[in-house]
Parts: sequence; structure tokens; C-alpha cells
Amino acid sequence: MMDLYGASALVVDGNPTSRSILVAQLRDMGARTVAQSPRIADARRQLEFRTFDVVVCEQNFPNDRGTGQELLDDLRRAGLLPFATVFIMVTAEASYARVAEAAESALDSYLLKPFTANQLAQRIGQARHRKAVLKDIFDAVEAREFERAAQLCLRRFEQRADYWLYSARVGAELLLRLQRFDEAQRLYEAVVAAKALPWAKLGVARAQLDAGQPQKASATLHNLIGEDASYADAYDVMGRAQIELGNFDAALAAYQMATELTPHSISRLQRHGMLAHYCGQTERAEELLSRSVRLGLDSKMFDAQSLVLLGFMRLQASDRKGLQRYWEDAQRMLERHPDSRRLQRLAEVLEIALLLHDAQVARVLAKLRTMMAELLDETFDFEAACNLTTLLAYVAQRAIQIDEVEQRLTELGRRFCTSKALAALLAQAAAPHPPYAVRLMALHHEVLGIIERAMRQSLAGNPRAAVLELLQQGADTRNAKIIESAWGVLKRYEVQITDAAALAEQIQPWRQRYQSFANRPLIGDKAARQAGGVSLRVMDIKTVETD
Repeated sequence: MMDLYGASALVVDGNPTSRSILVAQLRDMGARTVAQSPRIADARRQLEFRTFDVVVCEQNFPNDRGTGQELLDDLRRAGLLPFATVFIMVTAEASYARVAEAAESALDSYLLKPFTANQLAQRIGQARHRKAVLKDIFDAVEAREFERAAQLCLRRFEQRADYWLYSARVGAELLLRLQRFDEAQRLYEAVVAAKALPWAKLGVARAQLDAGQPQKASATLHNLIGEDASYADAYDVMGRAQIELGNFDAALAAYQMATELTPHSISRLQRHGMLAHYCGQTERAEELLSRSVRLGLDSKMFDAQSLVLLGFMRLQASDRKGLQRYWEDAQRMLERHPDSRRLQRLAEVLEIALLLHDAQVARVLAKLRTMMAELLDETFDFEAACNLTTLLAYVAQRAIQIDEVEQRLTELGRRFCTSKALAALLAQAAAPHPPYAVRLMALHHEVLGIIERAMRQSLAGNPRAAVLELLQQGADTRNAKIIESAWGVLKRYEVQITDAAALAEQIQPWRQRYQSFANRPLIGDKAARQAGGVSLRVMDIKTVETD
């Protein structure tokens, strides 16, 4: 029998008899401590704040909200499972193929009931062996030596050494994170050719999406969903693709399918609810986001932006009590992570909304002016822009005058209207005051005009002038699309530009500062791991001290 001498374990099972049997089996294997949890929510809290060597989790919880798969999915999304933890799923459903996929995604295994203690020990032993064999890869990731880790994965895949398929998956994930999208896509395609696995096909779509090819990604995802209509991660990625294409109704439909497949997933409820809010589906958004609050307000997977959007809904309904509750919830989250600039901003947004409800005009204006002063700072992101836009729209709705609002709205639009999709989301954020929505869409066309004028110079045989104009406009507006266009023209015509190297040195700091090469219309916390990938814990953990 597998020796777990000195190890710690957690058993998650709603059936007391099954739970006691599993506890006894793990103790017989030598586990030092074996914790128990009869409910999904309790298990989530334990796994968020404690580290276990082994977790054995039941798939089905008939009297509980959620499943073992949803727990596993949310934990790996948030990067809360250390590499060393063995996660074993148990189920009585032999046909439940997705359990195998979920277990594989989290590095480990699953067991069909009924099983013996020896079978459980064998699965735990196999999982621990895999972790031992791949220790060099895990150590490289933990040391943040991502390039070395990727090369180790590629070597194991090419040699078809033990666990080569899993190594390919980790390697492709690393390549995506390193923004080497073409290499990641080729690796996923090689896995599909060797063994047509759903995660590899989804990986192809993710690589296409990250490489700026949402139309191709959408086609790949349509085929994958046609083959397996129950693959929740595929709907998550389809939602991303449709948002990038500006097809918000299609994105909502994809997120709807994901939440129907996993109705107790905190992250999916929030993503679906946030998009519903920006698409004007207020009642649906409030239902979804309120459910996420009930399920996981104290969870590390909970995103405080949900509180902000719910707070806006309560402001619109003139519900001070509800607005106050969400502000207090945000304050409690901030107390746990006082150095998080993102949480500070979200709490400030709710405080301003509360002051606006109470008609404390002078304090509202003072705080809004402080917030608007940060508009061009690199840490002021698209989420912050949407929240500020909504606050300004509510202020205008109440006929409160801000002298500089036109100038600030122009600065905001010129910076953040980087694509049709992002401009549309900003315009939706301005819905309480429609003239602002119209103005923001006009600013998107202004940004397109700036790029088109510069491009005409390059077509006329003067690409250097185009680069200089785009660089100047990018520096003035901080617009990621303009900055990246300057880089694109430079790389395309660098042979014809005598001082291309010097210009590259000028553009690169702007690209790094405003992350123009990674400009994507993501909904929710941009630090959260994207659907479909392996949990690379060091890369996934949200560094709340610095965000």
C-alpha cells in the first residue's frame, strides 16, 4: 500500500459513511493528519488557506450547491493548488468523461466507485510519481525560469518520454504566457495530430485568439463544441473570441452555456454577470452577480468588481442600504489586502457612488477630480476607465456640473478606445447618460482616423514619418492601438528606415508601459487565469500587493 507517512490529506465528501471510509484508508496509508469537509464551500475555504499533500474529493453533492469538478475548476483557475498537491476525484458515474478531463487539467487522477484501498493508493502513487518525474519542470516554473521550463517540456514531448502529453500541455501553456503564440499553436497542433484531445484543440483556439486571430479561433471553437457540447472551457474561450469580434450577443450566449454547465462556478457567474451588465441586461446581471456574492464573497476567487457593478445597480434603484452593504463588503476585502491598488480603486468607486446617492456634491467632485487626475497613469486600466465613465454618467444624469468633464472624457476615450469592442463596452458603461456614449464612439473613430492618416504616409513611401507621427500620437494619448501601430509600421519597413534601431528604442518603453502588445477586451480581473489552461501556480497567483 502507498506510504503517505507524515503527509496531510483532505477528504471532501457529503456522505458521512464514505467520508469516514476514505479517512480511515488515508490514515492506514500513514497520513499524519486527515481533515474532512462535508460541503463544497467548506472545502473551498480549507483549500484556499491551507496546503494539503493529498485531496480526495467526491464529484457529486446532491444536497449541496456545486460539484467536485466545479470546485477543482475554480481552484485551478485561481492558481490555488500547489504543484505538490495530489487531487483525486472519485465518482460513481463511469460515463462522466469530463471528470477525467478535469482531473487531467489539475495534474492528477480520478477513481470510479466502488474502489478498494489498494486502488486508491495506486492512483495516489501514480500521481506522486508523475510529480517526481516532472520535478525539474515544476522546479523551473517555481523559480520563474519559464524559458527553461518550456524547453524541458518540449524535450520530453519530442522524445515521447514519460508523461509527454502532459509535458506538451504545460509547455504550450508556458509558450502562451511568454507570448510565443505561433510556437504554442504548433505544439498544440502536434498534440492533436498525435492524439486528438479536447484540451489540445482548445489550446489551438487559445493560441489563435492570443495571436490576434479571433475569427480563426471562433471557427476552431465551433468545431470543438460541435464534437463536445459539454466542454465548459470551450464556451469560456468562445465568449472571449466573440467579445473581441464585437459580437456581444454571441458572447453572452457562450457564457450562458458555461454557467448552465457549471451553475456554481463563482468565476463563470461573475464573468457572465459582468458582460450582461455592460450589455444592458440589468436584471440578469444582478441575478448572476448576486449569486456569486452568496456563493463566494469570502473566497479568493471572488472579484470585487462584482460589488462595484451591483453597487451601480443599487445606486440606480436609489437603494442606499444595498449600496452601503456592497461598499462595506469591498472595505472588508481591502482590509485583507491593504496594498492592492486595484481594490483601493474599487472601494473608492463605491464610496463615490454612496456619496452621490447622499447628494454630497462637493465630496463627490473632489474625489472624482482625484480619480480623473490618474487617467494617463499606466496603472489606470480599462476596468478603472469603465467605472469612472459610469460615475461621470451618473453625475451628469443628476445635472451636477464638472467644468473639466469634456476634457477628461476626451482623454479617457482617446486612451481606451483601442478597438470596436472596447469602445462599445465603454459606451455601455456610459449608458446612464447617452450623450457620453455617443461621444466615446466618436472618439473611437477619431483614433481610427489618426492611424489611417499615418498609414497613408507609409503607403506614400514615407514610413519613417508614419512611425514618428504614430509615436507622437501614442505618447500624447497613451492609446495602445496607436502605440502598437507605430511598432507594426516600424517592423514592416525597418529595412527602409535608416534609424530603425533608434526608433525601436523609443517605442519599446511605451509598449512595455501600456502593454500595447497584450491589449485584449477581458471581462473582470485581468490577473485571473484564462479558461482552458493548466494551472501554473507561480504564473497564476494574483499578486494583490502590486496590482
